[in-house]
Formats: sequence, structure tokens, C-alpha cells
Amino acid sequence: MSNEATQTTPSSAATISLAGAKPLADVPPRLFGSFVEHLGRCVYGGIYEPDHPTADENGFRQDVLDLVKELGVTCVRYPGGNFVSNYNWEDGTGPRDQRPVRRDLAWHCTETNQMGIDDFYRWSQKSGTEIMLAVNMGTRGLKAALEELEYVNGTAGTELADRRVRNGIEEPMDVKMWCIGNEMDGPWQVGHMSPDEYAAAVDRVAHAMKLAESGLELVACGSSNAHMPTFGEWERKVLTKAYKNLDFVSAHAYYMDHGHRTHDAVELQDFLASSEDMTYFITTVAAQADAAKAANHGDKDIALSFDEWGVWYSDAWNEQEEAWKQESANGLHHGAWPVAPHLLEDIYTAADAVVEGSLMITLLKHCDRVRSASRAQLVNVIAPIMAEPNGGPAWRQTIFYPFAEAAAHARGDVFVPTVASPTVATKSYGEVAAIEAVVTWDAAARRGLLLAVNRDLGAAHDVTVSLDGLAGAGDVTVTRAQMLHSDNPYLQNTAEDPDAVTPGELTVSAVDAGTLRFAMPAVSWAAVEFTA
Repeated sequence: MSNEATQTTPSSAATISLAGAKPLADVPPRLFGSFVEHLGRCVYGGIYEPDHPTADENGFRQDVLDLVKELGVTCVRYPGGNFVSNYNWEDGTGPRDQRPVRRDLAWHCTETNQMGIDDFYRWSQKSGTEIMLAVNMGTRGLKAALEELEYVNGTAGTELADRRVRNGIEEPMDVKMWCIGNEMDGPWQVGHMSPDEYAAAVDRVAHAMKLAESGLELVACGSSNAHMPTFGEWERKVLTKAYKNLDFVSAHAYYMDHGHRTHDAVELQDFLASSEDMTYFITTVAAQADAAKAANHGDKDIALSFDEWGVWYSDAWNEQEEAWKQESANGLHHGAWPVAPHLLEDIYTAADAVVEGSLMITLLKHCDRVRSASRAQLVNVIAPIMAEPNGGPAWRQTIFYPFAEAAAHARGDVFVPTVASPTVATKSYGEVAAIEAVVTWDAAARRGLLLAVNRDLGAAHDVTVSLDGLAGAGDVTVTRAQMLHSDNPYLQNTAEDPDAVTPGELTVSAVDAGTLRFAMPAVSWAAVEFTA
């Protein structure tokens, strides 16, 4: 590495205690959601590839479906993302050979519309996932949103519902959760708006959609990230104006190791502490939502839908985008835009997996307000699942494992433990705790899960866990314990070596009835499943 590793305090011991802890909230199933956008090879060559040997009668790759089920995804946001702001939902319905081909202005690609809401509904039925549907607020708005709602959820007997029936889907799709636009504060977004413009627009659309179907759960666009110039002000204006008909506000955050090309240790240590920024984002937006509630003399809390989160090395995309702009600056050109090109296909490291594990811990620690989340994205594009084209296999990225563990075993109630940990110095966040942790406990099944990360680049730490604070828990029996770690934090899983980084067995010793002990090497993620 080009710089010396950040040094920790001399002590190498950490304690995680549930003494006096009370349940924060129940684990919301939608916390383990994901995101499918018409971007690069996420759809075409990802979930849909009719010529693949594993493809079914709908063109869906069965090997990808199997990994989606193993990942444990519960709810999938579709069809964007930036893509949705220039999208006509009707284009993806009806016979495939009659669907129009369009230009996608978000990613400068050609959209064939061979996948659309009809097909995605069928895919969701096979994957066992709920759909979170986004509507176009960039080039369209109220009328298109209401028509899409009727098509998707309407009972047969009206023009649009009958069109869906003719297209082979007889029963309503029953999509409950709807995103009203995407990142409408972003100047990169087709039809982007000011806070006041979007507040008025979302108020009209949310009101009308609730008139059509009062049981919908509607998501307003929040700030695209915590560094937008209107962050906070955007949420305050939007939520205050449209409070009565909104249920969620979105939050989006991506993180990257800014020193990944030079292996700069200072930057890597900063990256390992990314959850500090996510915590700031959540608490700031929750405070604005509470202010909107108070301004409206309301009796409901606006929840957060953290419907884009993860690690994204956006510098590569920014370079591609800048090259495209430079080419366009040279004059008009009429070359065909590509179909499903390789875009945003980040290959993740062991350190990336630890950061994603830390972000999942943070979402759980704030699940009293974050009631839905979508790890972005699902296949090929900044994704935990990669799918090789032309008959190739699908495989798991390093980041697959922390998500899959939480999705499979985080049940019941969330407990936020008291953590006494050595600290580590970071450039952006100052001194932060090396160890982060969260515990879930299913009292009915008497099963629990401890998730922990060591964010320290420079040192291992011995961890002692006291579970005595769990109501109803007695003697603790560890049923499974695993750790993800590599001595090389930059080690990646690849198509040639898809198992280079996988979780291994973690040795956990029982000190007494409710106390566990284990060691966490530098840059590591651990999961301990237990019964009591």
C-alpha cells in the first residue's frame, strides 16, 4: 500500500453487550430488497437471456433465479433508477414482437423493450419477490401514473385492466409499493426539478393514486445523496407539502474506496467507515420527516425507503460519461446506441464485502425508521450476482455473503448493543469504533443472529459478547458461526476464480451461559447464529 495503515489505540479488546437493551423494532422483510434497472446487462443478459441453456419458456435464466433465491431477496424495485425518467410503461407490455424500440437517455443505450412490467411480474412470481414499482416523473407524470396503476392493479372490466388480461395476466398484480419518480433533485435526471416543483408534483400524484387505491404505500424521492446542495431542505419541503398521502421517503447512498487504484491505505480506512455517512443520512432525513409530521399535526411517521445502497466505483462510469460528452461536443453523430452494453460491472473485493456487511448492520440498527431497502443492483450491474453471457455460468461476488446471511437469519426483533471498542482514525469521520455490531432475536423460535464487523485496517481485535440482556434467553448454543476475511483486502472473486473469497468457519468459545468470545482479524465480517 502506498501509505502506512491507520493505527488503532493500544487495546485490542472489544465488548458487545446487551445489558439493559430493549427491542428497537421488528425486522422488516423489505429490508432485504434489491433493485433491477434497465441498465447495462442487469436485465438483458442478467435476469433475461432467452438463448441461455438454463432459460425457461419466458427467457429467464434459471441459474440467476437460483442465486436470487439463495441471496434471499424479498422485494425488487423496478424499472429504475435513472432509466424510469424517460420510460413509457406501455412499451413493455403485450406481444414482444410488437413492442417499440426506444432510446434510453439515462445510459445512452437502445432499449428493445423485450422485458417490461408483464414479464417482470412473471419473473417476480418465479423468484418469490414483491415488486416495488417506479413511475416516470421526468417526461410524464399524473396521467401516466394513474393509467399504469389501473393496468397493473385494476380488476377486469375497465379498458386498461382488460388490456392486461388480454396480455395474459388475468388477475391484478397487486403491487402495493410505488416510487413516485427517481432522484428528481439530480441534474443528471431527465426532467429534474427544484424542491418546490417536485413537492407540488408529488403531492398531486400521491393524492390521485390514493384516491384510486387508498391502500397503496407511496415513496417520495428524497435527496439523491447526502452531499446534494438541497439535502435536508429538499426533504423538508417535499414531506411537508405531501405529508398526508406519503408513506416513505427514499434515500440513496453509494460508497467507494477512493484510493482503490493506488491501494492507498488512508483512503481504504476511510472507506471501511462508510456506515458513518449512512448513519448521518438516516438521522438527518428522519428528523426532517418528523418536522413534516409536526407541521401537519400528523399522527403517522414517514418511514425511510433506502432503496439504493451499496458499493459503486462510479469513477469508471464518470470517465465513460465524460468521453461520451466530449464526442458529442464534436458535432452531431448518428451511430447506433448499444444494446445492453457492459456498464457498471464492478468486481468486488474482500474489503467491499466488509463495508457492505457494515452497511447492512447500520440498516438493521435503524430499522425503526428504515422500513424498506433495496441493495443496488441485483445482477451484473454493481451487483452481488454476476452472469456470464453466451452460455456462461452465474456466480457470487464477495458482497453476496453478508447480505444473504442477514436475509436468511435476521428475524424477530432488533437489539442495538452497547459496543466498547478500540477506535481508528479516519480522514472523513474522525475517530470511529473499530467494531460494529447488531443482534436480532426471534423469541418465538428462540433463535438469534449476531452480525459484527472489524473496520480496522491495522489490527485484529478480540471480541467478547454478552447476550444476557435478551428477554427469555438462557444458555446460549452457537449453531453456526462464519467469518469473511482475506489477508489481502483487495482480493476478488472472478469468473475464473469465483470462490477466492468466501466465508469460513469462525471459532467461538463460550465463556459462560450468556457470553461468547471470538477473534476478528483486520477488515473482517462475522455472523454468529445461536439458540437460547
